[in-house]
Amino acid sequence: MKQRRVVVTGIGALTPLGNTVNDFWKNLIAGKSGAAAITHFDTTKFKTKFACELKGFDPLNYFEKSEVKKMDPFSQYAMAATAEAIQDSELNLEAIDKTRVGVIWGSGNGGFQTFQNEIIEFAKGDGTPRINPYFIPKVIVDIASGWISMKYGFMGPNFTTVSACATSTTSIIEAMNYVRWNKADIIITGGSEAAINEAGIGGFNALKALSTRNDDPGHASRPFDIDRDGFVMGEGAGSLVLEEYEHAIKRGAKIYAEVAGGGMSADAYHLTATHPEGKGAMLGMQWALDDAGLSVNDVDYLNPHATSTPVGDLSEMKATKQLFADNHKMHISATKSSIGHLLGAAGAVEAIICIKAIQEGIIPATINTQNIDPALPQGLNILTGNALKKEVSVAMSNTFGFGGHNATAVFKKV
Repeated sequence: MKQRRVVVTGIGALTPLGNTVNDFWKNLIAGKSGAAAITHFDTTKFKTKFACELKGFDPLNYFEKSEVKKMDPFSQYAMAATAEAIQDSELNLEAIDKTRVGVIWGSGNGGFQTFQNEIIEFAKGDGTPRINPYFIPKVIVDIASGWISMKYGFMGPNFTTVSACATSTTSIIEAMNYVRWNKADIIITGGSEAAINEAGIGGFNALKALSTRNDDPGHASRPFDIDRDGFVMGEGAGSLVLEEYEHAIKRGAKIYAEVAGGGMSADAYHLTATHPEGKGAMLGMQWALDDAGLSVNDVDYLNPHATSTPVGDLSEMKATKQLFADNHKMHISATKSSIGHLLGAAGAVEAIICIKAIQEGIIPATINTQNIDPALPQGLNILTGNALKKEVSVAMSNTFGFGGHNATAVFKKV
């Protein structure tokens, strides 16, 4: 069966660098950092006291007070980003067949904030289970896709992917395939995460995964740098409207880029560490290119997973060097240096970065990185310092998650 082409016709972002795509992109290209002291809770006794929080996000600017009470922040973020994406797509919601519109969303942790708060309140009491009646609907990881479908009346395929920090790339790949397979004409896809809380920061501290550069948060996320000491947690959401190409053309939609292919693999190696030689990462990248019908020499820009951890950055670059050894034009930039690691939402926001790079002909830089670790393979074209003006026809986004999950998406100019 001939596969249908899939394009991006709308994007929305809620990030530590801005609550709209335009603000986010402007600050990203300017090389700003979203890291600062945590305001969500008292960090006095925590090893890490900073993160990449959203700035100035007020749910009452998006929802009625009664709705806010029913939603964990991760669902609020999903809805806010999706509202921008749908508006950006200029979809005529009265004219489209809503049974042909689906939602495939992603979150690694779901209602983490709600779960933590309810347990804390329970522990304060006498053991009587005084549980909020919205506890379960706020916590379950699939509820964001449900909220989106109910808000807009979308009755097509609706589910949530979970693959830790590869989650929203997985959802984009799934959405691409459902449109390819003629199961839907339009899929709203992406991911959201709200894990900057005591449990999230404390848990990753216990794993020794977070940076503890508390005296200089803005420079803490430094992928590939010899002095990197862990990742900086972020929060937010990225939303994309994926549409069948002919459907988009027929309604006169603007097209940002084509979702050309995707690849998913497993390290089958370790609970939290990546394969030391990047075997799973290389498989995912190769399969994504195969799926897109592209070669390694076609890629102009790679947005790597590159969280700023000593082990992860090294293994990914080993895989990258092995696969792209003959591609001397490809630039690599790790944008988690600016926005932190959005966990399950990382893939969606970084997909938007790839799409904007294609649209604008600009590659954002890896900020903060000053001394590239000599243990990394030599000859990698890692962009540091300032953004680079460059025509980008093909961009690739990598995301990897605990459990050995790998997902790579490829976008190309139409």
